[in-house]
Amino acid sequence: MTSAHLAHIVRHPVKSAGYQELDRAALIQGRPMPFDRVWAIATDSAKFDAAPEGWAAKMNFVRGAAEGSLQAIRATFDDGANTLRLTHPERPDFHGQLPQDGEALVDWLRPLWPANRPAPRGLVSRRDGGALTDVPGAWVALLGLSSLRALGQRMGQDLSIHRFRGNLWVDGWAPWEEFDLVGREIRVGQVRLKIEEPITRCVATTFDPMTGKKDGDTLAALESGWGHRDLGVYASVLQSGEIALGDAVEIL
Repeated sequence: MTSAHLAHIVRHPVKSAGYQELDRAALIQGRPMPFDRVWAIATDSAKFDAAPEGWAAKMNFVRGAAEGSLQAIRATFDDGANTLRLTHPERPDFHGQLPQDGEALVDWLRPLWPANRPAPRGLVSRRDGGALTDVPGAWVALLGLSSLRALGQRMGQDLSIHRFRGNLWVDGWAPWEEFDLVGREIRVGQVRLKIEEPITRCVATTFDPMTGKKDGDTLAALESGWGHRDLGVYASVLQSGEIALGDAVEIL
């Protein structure tokens, strides 16, 4: 096992509508990343009328797997005032407060969404206060930079971390070492985490988060190189605490 440290902390306040890098965060036992996917944009085909009672599958929402240009949205979110700024290479900047300006946010995003898909309907959050992540577990997404580099080398290109919409990125592990930790615990800063299961990837990762254009078949490269479509693992928070960039990552 190699020494490792926390290299990136990322959250996505609105599902599939921007990423934001952080210097530090406070993780809470049994909860996902704070202010990560707190909101999502439901479509006309959503299986609920207003706000979902609990977790809802990603097919109910506007999402990057259905329209890759969404990958190029960047977010700046102030969780004290719930103010959000979004940028995209093909759109003017969006400024608003959530959830009050949800309708304006939907209008801003609408030109990026394909006309042959169910139309964006409105900004929603869970009634129980949970996150609208791709899986029902209240987990954080943890990934290894060495695995990302191995994939990029196979594809002959540098890959941004933001293709994969993770929360915590670890540098210093061997490629794919995180898969060997399923069922084990790690410590990051003050926080103890349990590694739960690998993350299987979708077509959204084939789009460049700088341009929103498709520029590399990550899924085919994973399949041909390693016989799976996984990158990163889900982890549950066992002990609350603060984490910060540069924190040591210890395998327990």
